[in-house]
Amino acid sequence: MLDYKLLQALAIVIQEGGFDKAAQRLNITQSAVSQRIKLLEDQLGTLLVTRTVPPAPTPEGKNLLKHYIQVQSLEADLEQSLNPLAREASQVFALGINADSLATWFLPAITSFLGENRVLLDLKVDDQEKTHKLLRNGEVAGCISSEKTPVQGCSVIPIGTMTYRMVAASEFASTHFPRGLAKDCLETAPAVIYNRRDDLHARFLKTYFQGSVHPKWIQKIPIHYVPSSEKFVDLILDGIAYGMVPDLQGGVHIKTGRFVDLAPGSRIGVDLYWHRWNLSSRLLDEFSKAIVKNAVIC
Repeated sequence: MLDYKLLQALAIVIQEGGFDKAAQRLNITQSAVSQRIKLLEDQLGTLLVTRTVPPAPTPEGKNLLKHYIQVQSLEADLEQSLNPLAREASQVFALGINADSLATWFLPAITSFLGENRVLLDLKVDDQEKTHKLLRNGEVAGCISSEKTPVQGCSVIPIGTMTYRMVAASEFASTHFPRGLAKDCLETAPAVIYNRRDDLHARFLKTYFQGSVHPKWIQKIPIHYVPSSEKFVDLILDGIAYGMVPDLQGGVHIKTGRFVDLAPGSRIGVDLYWHRWNLSSRLLDEFSKAIVKNAVIC
């Protein structure tokens, strides 16, 4: 039988990104956290977490984390059904989500659900191509992802397509792109990209110029890296850079003339999917229904 006090220590070390923060959350010493994980590893005869910064679960550790999340969800549901007083306690939902969804449609989609249920969100923000990994690693119970293939033991439902356009502030466009989106202009006009893993900008340019741009040339484009969906848009509105913005954020600015679509008629659609563990959990079922029903993405 697994000792869930030891398994809890493993989960919190990964969630908090370190032994010291895990110790603070568990209200024990860092040494005690290390001892719990070492004891669990000794009992199972395998390494469960790498002692890196931040710590990372091994393949065996990932399997245990998945098991822990599932058991926690099932126990919370069972306790609420058996004990009316337990309904006053809040269940934590660890979820993976991309920044653009968080900045636009996600919270309005689940507002009613949060108002009707005692649920606390623990959102882990990453690129829509990377959130799938959080689910696979056992760090979250569900995720918004651009991956359509489900993780083993999970189900997937398509929820819509986010449309992105290459935009700039009107004055910026007049200064840097007087002839439209030309390759020679791109060599001097500063762009803004979410982070170094974000390939949406490069994908658009390759498609727009029909593969006539070399990856090394794209790397020479002057780039601001701004890992905040809201500040990303603000930088473009302030006339500092141009970039790929979803219609949910940029559409209103195009209508008012604050944004110029640098490539009218050209856009990229990113299909999004809701992934979740296949658990018989009332709260997770209702949460999933709220996302699928209320997601306004297109």
